[in-house]
Amino acid sequence: MTIAVTGATGFVGTALIAQAHAAEFDVRALARRKQPPAHAVVWIDGALDQPDALANLVIGVDAVIHVAGVVNAPNRGAFEAGNAHGTAAMITAAREAGVRRFVHVSSLSAREPGLSNYGWSKAESERLVMASGLDWTIVRPPAIYGPHDLEMLEMFRMAARGLVLLPPPGRFSLIEVSDLARLLLALARDNETSIGQVYEPDDGRPKGWSHRGFARALGRAVGRTVSTLSLPASALRMAARGDRLLRRGRARLTADRAAYFCHPDWTVGADKRPPAFLWRPQVDTQKGLSETARWYRNHRLLR
Repeated sequence: MTIAVTGATGFVGTALIAQAHAAEFDVRALARRKQPPAHAVVWIDGALDQPDALANLVIGVDAVIHVAGVVNAPNRGAFEAGNAHGTAAMITAAREAGVRRFVHVSSLSAREPGLSNYGWSKAESERLVMASGLDWTIVRPPAIYGPHDLEMLEMFRMAARGLVLLPPPGRFSLIEVSDLARLLLALARDNETSIGQVYEPDDGRPKGWSHRGFARALGRAVGRTVSTLSLPASALRMAARGDRLLRRGRARLTADRAAYFCHPDWTVGADKRPPAFLWRPQVDTQKGLSETARWYRNHRLLR
C-alpha cells in the first residue's frame, strides 16, 4: 500500500514514517527541504501552498495522511493559512488525483473553537474535510509526547529541577507518538469502519491525567521527587505578554497557548476512542515518559 504524508519531517511525521517502514508501506512524503534517502520513501519537494508539488505527492497513492499544520503563529490569519487553507489544498489534490481515502490529523482544541485561534483554525480544517466528499476520518490527538519532541521538553526540565509550574487545576489526556502513528496507519488501511468518524485517541487512562499527577509522573521519569505550583490564569496571561515582548514572533508562550493551557478539560471523549478491534494503545505512559527522558539525556537536552 502506498500513502501520501504531509508534515513528514515533523515530530509526528517522523514517527509515522518509521512506523510505515516497519509495516511495509510505501510512502510519498512532502518536504520543504531536501531529505536524505530513506527506504521505501519518495521525497517530494514542496509545500502545501504549491499545487504542483501536491499533485506530484498524490500520484499513485491509496490514501492521504494529512499531518502538516501550524501549532504556533502570530495571528488568526497565519493559523488559517497553515491549517485551513493547507487542508483545502490537500483535499483538492486528493480529489483531482482520484484518491478517496483521507486521514486528517486535527486536535482536541477543535472542540473549543472560540477559545483560541489555533482551535478555530483546526475546527475550520475539520469542516472542510467533512464537506470534501472523500472517505475521510478525523483524528483529534490530545497532548503528544515521545522521543524527538521539543514541545514538552521544558516540562521535563522543570521536573529535573524539582519544581513544576502548572496551569490552573484541570485534567488532560496524553498519547505517545508511536501509538498515534500506528493508529494513523491502521486508519489508512481501513475502508469501512472508520469512514466518516471523528476519533479521540489516548493512552487508555480513564478520565486522563490531573496536572499534578502528570507532574509527579514526570518526576518519576527523571528520577526526582517534584513539588508543584499551580499558577492562576492571570499569571499565565501576563507571562504570555512578557514572552511576546521579549521574543516577538519567536514567543513560545503565546496568548493563544495560555488560553489553551487554562481550559480545565482536555480529556478525550470516552465515546470517541477508536474501536479496540482497530487500534489500542501499546505504550505504558510511565515507561514512555522514562524513554523520552532517556532520549533527551542522550541528546544532551536534559541533565
